[in-house]
This record gives sequence, structure tokens and C-alpha cells, in this order.
Amino acid sequence: MKKIKYILSALVLSLGLTACVGDLTIKEVLDPNLNTSDKALTTEQDFVSFLAGIYTGFSTSGFMGPNSDPSISGLDGGASQYIRGLYHHMELTTDESACNWNDQTIKNFHALNWTTDDTFIYAFYSRIYFQISLCNEFIRQANATSVSLSEKDEMIAEARVLRAYCYMHAIDCFGKGPFVDENSTIGVAPEEISRADLYAWLETELTDLIDGNILPAARSPKAYGRVDKGAAMMILAKLYLNAEVYTGTAQWAKCAAILGRIASAGYSLHSNYRDLFCADNDKCTDEIIWAIEEDGVNTQSYGATNYIIFASTGDGIEASSVGISSGWAGLRATDTFYQLFDDADARKLFYSTDDGMHSGPITDIGDWAKGGHPAIKFTNVKSDGSAASAVGFVDTDFPVFRYADVLLMLAECGLHSDSGVSSAQGLSYLNQVRARAGMGALSTYDKVTIRDERGRELYQECWRRSDLIRLGYFTGSDYVWDWKGGDEKGTAVSDYRALFPIPASDLNANGNLTQHEAYK
Repeated sequence: MKKIKYILSALVLSLGLTACVGDLTIKEVLDPNLNTSDKALTTEQDFVSFLAGIYTGFSTSGFMGPNSDPSISGLDGGASQYIRGLYHHMELTTDESACNWNDQTIKNFHALNWTTDDTFIYAFYSRIYFQISLCNEFIRQANATSVSLSEKDEMIAEARVLRAYCYMHAIDCFGKGPFVDENSTIGVAPEEISRADLYAWLETELTDLIDGNILPAARSPKAYGRVDKGAAMMILAKLYLNAEVYTGTAQWAKCAAILGRIASAGYSLHSNYRDLFCADNDKCTDEIIWAIEEDGVNTQSYGATNYIIFASTGDGIEASSVGISSGWAGLRATDTFYQLFDDADARKLFYSTDDGMHSGPITDIGDWAKGGHPAIKFTNVKSDGSAASAVGFVDTDFPVFRYADVLLMLAECGLHSDSGVSSAQGLSYLNQVRARAGMGALSTYDKVTIRDERGRELYQECWRRSDLIRLGYFTGSDYVWDWKGGDEKGTAVSDYRALFPIPASDLNANGNLTQHEAYK
């Protein structure tokens, strides 16, 4: 935690940032000679800029462009970007994605054999808590300011939702960790919070935001790129979906209830699956509940969709067809995952050849050309086939929450008799998603069906690891894939790998924290 830069440093670094999030714009509002937030935050526009900076923190590594000093000191800017870190933890650890680079310990993710001092784990852990610190400081300053803020309560509510989004990843990836909110004393080492207690805090926090009259309603006209009740309800739904993993007690009825509220908010499946991952996917507001915005001109980053698109493109794939300048040749799906798709499935968006370069199992985890299947799901091309505004960085937004996921979660609820969703209803929800992909209706389903359908619909969207854990297919031998456990054919790994370790550097910095027993 001590290596995370303080909020005021981030505020000073925000000079010159021109990114936009929804109708929030960061402008040059801070004097670099001012070093306290009470002197810097003196107008309403200052607070608007601050909140926009928090949103932008999910898109970029720092506040001065892709090559500037990242907000997390001592780390490569690209590696410390939020969504790139999330991808490492949620996708590289599963059947969906492997990386052939020799960047430090990157291969350890797919082999599921990381250690407590892994650089990439530290990077993501630090980014989570850096974003939480930004949210806390915004809430603290907005509550205390004498500046007249026309949307004060609403902006504070947005910051609380963004904070809950970060804590959702903390509880899922690390289980326990430091807990800080706007009431925490600055400069004092945070106390540790257990997984069960963090779950309880998140449930209370999100319920208050959803049932209150401050946060914009789901599908608010100004909400694209900004969180509203739809986003808050999705975070709570994810919490309930994984409740048994987090607390030992399932909450299927609560999960179904909150999903029902989302389903009745007016969302629908977008007609064309591929549109959702094109450079103009900001038009897909019928399905996308919340997206993290990317802009190849004004919001440049080596993470998020820029990372997914560039790293999934390399030798054999024409870069211009993906809408970029050149590929990085790094990410490819395992053959195990590729085989989940029927050829008629509209979601089967992979590059494969018959010459062995990109076909079949990965025979060499360190060689781009030795098996596997690069995904071309995300592209920097518009839905009509025209070019995006830039090719060096992408315009494609990262869809955090989609309505298709709501339907698939409701389908999973239908497997549990205590959810209030019947199996017939669940099957109907599942078949709606399949129909959009051009797939025929099923007459029955089980948890294997859910595992595979969620993979086909949501790959590269950073849900796979938690899905496999919840369904019981992450660590054991019931489901293996190329190079799982470091074995070419795949092998089981120990159950403790379902949680990442608390980084050793933070344990050394904060005596209140403890390590998971298996990592000691």
C-alpha cells in the first residue's frame, strides 16, 4: 500500500488530461504549485474533473498518456492498467486464454503456479486499492466542501458504485485484504477485513445505493460510460451469484430477485453479437449496461481493449482487418475452449488455419505459432466495416456488464429450486441467448451447459475464472485444458489456487494483514 501514490499526487498528475467519460470532462483545473486538495478543489468543475479522473483510471495507467509515469509506482504502465490486470487474473488462468510472451511471470497465470511476490498480482492488487483510494478521497472531499455542487449527492453515489466495483474484484480474487472507506484515517495502516465481512459490507452498501433516490435509474439517458442503478444492481447480482463461494451460504433467491429488477429495466439483446465488440459499440446501449470507454485519440492506453485486440493479433492475421497498425502476437485460446463452439455459432470469432500454426492444442506455450486459436472477438473496426479514428490505439469500449449476462445468470438460478426461477424459465432465458447466436433451442440443461454457454457468450470479458470456481471446474481434474497446471495436456491443481495471495510487499508494509494459510 505504501507504494501506491497518494491521491494528491494523482490530482497533480491529472493536469493536461483531456479524456471524457459520458458528459464528464477532465480539464486543466489544477495549479501544480498547489499540493492540497482543499486548495485544488475550489470549483464545481474541479470536482467534475476529479470524478472523470476516477472513471479514466479504469481505462489508463496514468494521467498523462500511455507513456507517462503510471499511477502505481515501480510498475510498467501497460502491466498495471486495471482491465489488463483483470484479464490476467480472470482469463489467463483459464481455458479461454494463454499468453506466449516471456514477460516476467506472465506464463505462471495459465500454469496456475504463481508465488506471493508475483509482479502482475501486485500490479492488479495495487490498482484495485488505488482506485478505491481515489473514490474514498472524492467522497471525503465532496462531503466536506463548501463549494456548491449541483449534483453533489449523485456524484458521491457514482463514486460509491465505482468503489464497490473495485471491492467486487478484491473479494473475488483475494478474498480478504485491507479495508478503507471515506471515514478511514489517512496515514494509518488499514485493518484487514475478512471475506464474509467484506461481503456483508458490499451487500449493505449496494442495497442502499439501489433502493435510494439519488443514483440515476437504470438506463439513464446520460449514463453511457457512467454508472447508474443498472450497474449497481449488476455488482450486487454478481455478489449473490457467488455468495456460496464467498461466505459458504448460497443466495439464489436474492440473486434472482435483483436480476429480475434488472431484466425489467428495459434492456434487451442487441440484434448483432459482433456489434458489441466493434469500435462503435457505444451505440449498443440496448444491451450494454455499463462500459469502460476507450478512445484511440484522447484516452490512450496499453491495457483494456487495446491490450486484448493488439495482443490477440499477430503473424498470420492481417492487422488492418482488425483495425490496428500491427499485432503483438501474444494471446490465444486453448483448443479445449475452441472446441466448445459449433461452426454455426455467430460467437465463434477466432482465427484458425489448417497448417498447424493456429489450429489444435497448444503444443508450445511459448510460441505464438504452435497451436491454439487467437480470438478476433474485439476489433477496432466499426460495425459497418469502416475504419476507426486511429489505428495505434483503439476506440472499442470494454463492456463491463451486458444484458446477455443477466439472462445467463437467471438461467443458472433456474438450476436451483430455492431461487424462485423454474427450470423451464431458466431454459427459456438460456435459449434467448443461444437464438441470438443462431443456435437451436435446448430442451434441457445442467451446470455443464451453463459453464459452456457462459464461455461461448462472455469470453474475453473477464468472468471465466469466477465462473469456473463457482461451478466447480477451476482447480480439479473434472475439467482440464491445454497447459492447465503447467502440463501440455492439462492437469489438476490444488484448490488453494482459487484465491490469489496477498502480495508479499503489502504484508511487509502493513502488519495488520495476514497471508492465506496455503501461501505461507
